Amino acid sequence: MDEWIRIGVRHAVLSPGSRSTPMALALSARTEISLHVFHDERSASFAALGIGQHDGVPAVLLCTSGTAAVQFHAAVVEADHAHVSMLVCTADRPPELQGVGAPQTINQTNLYGSSTRLFIDAGVADDRHSSKWRAIARDSFSAAMDINPGPVQINLPFREPLIGEAQTLPAVDPGSIVKQGRLSPSASERKALNKMLLSNRGVIVAGAGIDQPRFVFELARTLQWPIIADQRSGCRVSASVEQEAVIVSTADVMLRDFDTAMQLKPEVILRIGDPPVSKVVNAWLKDCGAPYCAISTTPSLIDPDNRVQLHMVGTPSQICMEVVRGSTKRTDPSWPNEWKRRENIARSTIDKELAAATEITEPFVANRVLTALPVDSNLVLSSSMPIRDVEWFAAPRDGVKVFANRGVNGIDGVVSTAVGIALASRKPTALLIGDVAMMHDINGLINITERAVDLRIVIIDNNGGGIFSFLPQSSSLDRDRFEKLFGTPHNTDFVSLLAGHRVECVVAETKTQFDAAIERTGLAAVLVRTRRDDNVVEHARINAAVASALTDG
Repeated sequence: MDEWIRIGVRHAVLSPGSRSTPMALALSARTEISLHVFHDERSASFAALGIGQHDGVPAVLLCTSGTAAVQFHAAVVEADHAHVSMLVCTADRPPELQGVGAPQTINQTNLYGSSTRLFIDAGVADDRHSSKWRAIARDSFSAAMDINPGPVQINLPFREPLIGEAQTLPAVDPGSIVKQGRLSPSASERKALNKMLLSNRGVIVAGAGIDQPRFVFELARTLQWPIIADQRSGCRVSASVEQEAVIVSTADVMLRDFDTAMQLKPEVILRIGDPPVSKVVNAWLKDCGAPYCAISTTPSLIDPDNRVQLHMVGTPSQICMEVVRGSTKRTDPSWPNEWKRRENIARSTIDKELAAATEITEPFVANRVLTALPVDSNLVLSSSMPIRDVEWFAAPRDGVKVFANRGVNGIDGVVSTAVGIALASRKPTALLIGDVAMMHDINGLINITERAVDLRIVIIDNNGGGIFSFLPQSSSLDRDRFEKLFGTPHNTDFVSLLAGHRVECVVAETKTQFDAAIERTGLAAVLVRTRRDDNVVEHARINAAVASALTDG
């Protein structure tokens, strides 16, 4: 712990247990560490994931031996695919208690398989091996923060007694360094990119993983290309004189219109960061047939459609700066202006239709949550419908960082991830979550009132799996069968459930009530009840209105 603190670790998350006592005492003894205790190991692991997402520095995650360590697995898998660094410390029985039927003992060697960047068995804590301890700390941190960031498992066998007095620490090696690799594009890759960027009709697709959005704006201005901005990219902000870039927030709804999709077909696609959430946008990118370059910070390429022809690994801001320095700024704005014209039509139509709805709707909530947050705050989006509704309908917004677990797109651990982000940032944080995801991780609220976080939880309760109503299962199966297998009504009383965690939950039945509830600061929850069938109709109504406006415009 002393070495991890020395090289930058500032948060630790632990679940109570006996075999992990030595590490728990080491954590609690250090004021440099913010220590967060979670009763539920799965909640603990997703909180550590949220901390790593926000800070870009791994949190220490600690549990006792046995199935406690197994509970970390889902978050470890998410951290692997999302490239979130994490130091997973699994306490263990010593070798003489392995394979003899000792209680709470399983084989923890490489417990998480290929999901970790490195597995280290630290060996039984013994002063004879103390010279290796700092190296273990540095190696694990380096692996978690390397070119391909992710989780590292350190297995820590302890013999009894588990409580004692800490002795003199091993000496610090002043010459030791944390090894962190960095990749940059080759000369041939840069040449290939420059050739692709000669086109006047390209698009920049901005996704999660962009370090400094201002350099993407500068590139867009230089090339005179529009930016299709995913909510998590940091690029979906309101236009300003400083940016002068055409930022598209309505691509999903706009490109559902066939004529618009055909007329805006690009000659080149430059994707910076992860692919967008929108299935419509990704299908359009696939079908337009344009040369496709992807820039990412890690060697892992997300390309399920097998369309990327050039993959460049490096720091997005650095690559953008190099391109801008080597390019002459174009003066013909006709291509981005056509995108801007259609974006304005779609944006004003969406806003008009959201305002026109007399009842509170899921698209309205998705849009309003983002606009209600103060500057310098966070928004955490659950998978399934919340992240899609924000992607489809929310307006550009400055000063809000958007997070989501999109490594494997699961709905488990979302509450705890939001708690972790709120703990790491100590800034106002909102969580937009569906009812099923909320039930999956209600334990993330254990002791939430003691954590002193400004967390606003917005629960969309349509009594089941709302996203399935948009899928073929809904129209292909009879009603009873669909409801049993996919709709899965649960009839949960969320107001009482949250009251059990001492969290007041306000039910918003109207837009006015929702506006009042979402403006509250501090720990609070608001519940919006909707109907799944009505939600499908509402989405179709807005999409049809945008298509009609684009045709008329």
